[in-house]
Amino acid sequence: MGIIGTSIKPFTATAFQAGKDFFDVTDEDVKGKWAVFFFYPADFTFVCPTELEDLGEKYAMLQDMDVEVYAVSTDTHFSHKAWHDTSDKIAKLNFPFLGDQNHVLARNFDVLREGVGLADRATFVVDPDGVIQIMEQTCEGVGRNANELTRKIKAAQYVRANPGQVCPAAWEEGSETLAPSLDLVGKI
Repeated sequence: MGIIGTSIKPFTATAFQAGKDFFDVTDEDVKGKWAVFFFYPADFTFVCPTELEDLGEKYAMLQDMDVEVYAVSTDTHFSHKAWHDTSDKIAKLNFPFLGDQNHVLARNFDVLREGVGLADRATFVVDPDGVIQIMEQTCEGVGRNANELTRKIKAAQYVRANPGQVCPAAWEEGSETLAPSLDLVGKI
């Protein structure tokens, strides 16, 4: 997939978020802050609620980092609300769930399983300019890790704020970074 470094495409999706009326989210709403698009195959399934709950445990921290989270499936916003109202795990979540029943977002991010109508399990991190900086995609049976996602977002934010610096493998906030140069060639 050649999607890293590209701008998100135009979209409008209706969202469900606990404690709010349904509302629309557009590509323009996303710009100006960091965003996570967290695609999952379907509401009322098995791996999805475990990884959404894991992500929900990091939501306050992500908000403090100026990151908004959007959970996305090809279900409707009505289905998202019904799932929220019937699942203990989903009821705890405070981030918006975007309905993508027309498959616009899943196609825009190239994660739609054509002929099946479901999105793949995939995560995209979008910077404040609307440019995709990070993506992760796994098979249906493998859930994602919110700790690792948070680490990658911190690294992306660091690199953006510190031009000329890069974060090596397993970098954690406060750890040493690298300044790529000819002096480092063959020494790492």
